[in-house]
Amino acid sequence: MTSTTEDLGVWTAGDCALVLIDYQNEMFEVIRSETSADLVELNVRLLAKTARAFGMPIVLSTVGVGFGINGPTVAPVLAELDGLEPIDRSSMSAFEDQAFREAVKATGRKRLIIGGLHTEICLTFATVEALKNGYDVLYPADAVGGRSQVAHRTAIQRLAHAGAVPTTALAITTELFRDWAGPLAGSALDVIYWYFTEIPQLTDRVGVAEAEKKAAAVHFSEGQ
Repeated sequence: MTSTTEDLGVWTAGDCALVLIDYQNEMFEVIRSETSADLVELNVRLLAKTARAFGMPIVLSTVGVGFGINGPTVAPVLAELDGLEPIDRSSMSAFEDQAFREAVKATGRKRLIIGGLHTEICLTFATVEALKNGYDVLYPADAVGGRSQVAHRTAIQRLAHAGAVPTTALAITTELFRDWAGPLAGSALDVIYWYFTEIPQLTDRVGVAEAEKKAAAVHFSEGQ
């Protein structure tokens, strides 16, 4: 018997949507948790590239821009989203905003990959509401951050109690395509090799083999 998408514990690109909340400069400036702001930005860009490459719906939201409290989505993240218009809110909990709720519902997906700054506010509030409303939630722990280690870690605990599942940005990319003989393999390779080129410029604490670096260099040189 062939398994349907609903039978799989792992996620596929065809059954989920990407939700990005409050990736704004004011939030990036005060990240003081395990993953640095630079790495958070790179990892959320990886998620955006993955969603675009795999044809997944994306919902983008900001908070307080219309009220002059915060600035817009940071330019490097917005540049990956092909002019997608963010839904600006007054509420800190995204699901309390009607336009946001409707946009998520309109994706037609019941599995949500949610990223948000800060972990303890934007991510947590949206996630617990999403779970209450019948969605499954996966979140990239290395594409979010809190004002402090304590804030971030207690948020992770709350999310675990609520039923959200932590993972990482690169793990999401690989989980969504999962098969080098599958139809998404070519698009996945473009995204993964981009990441292998970018991440060593920021840190050596994410492993990239020398062979992977060379393969990425060849991949992009041949594509020019």
